[in-house]
Amino acid sequence: MMSKPSADLVTFLSRLRSGIWIFGISSWLFGLTDRSLAAFMDGYLSAIDIAQLFTASFFFIGWLFLKPAKLF
Repeated sequence: MMSKPSADLVTFLSRLRSGIWIFGISSWLFGLTDRSLAAFMDGYLSAIDIAQLFTASFFFIGWLFLKPAKLF
């Protein structure tokens, strides 16, 4: 038999998911900033720099779409 989870557990899991999501946003922003600075330090963009920036941007936008839904 399955029992319903307690309200405290549901609240904890909701806050945990939101916290992980917010930590991910700050991590992706740091990564994008790092890649941007590395790409522009030498004064020109190579094809590899552009590919890395587009890839990081794609994953950052994907992370934004994974925002956890509210449970309440």
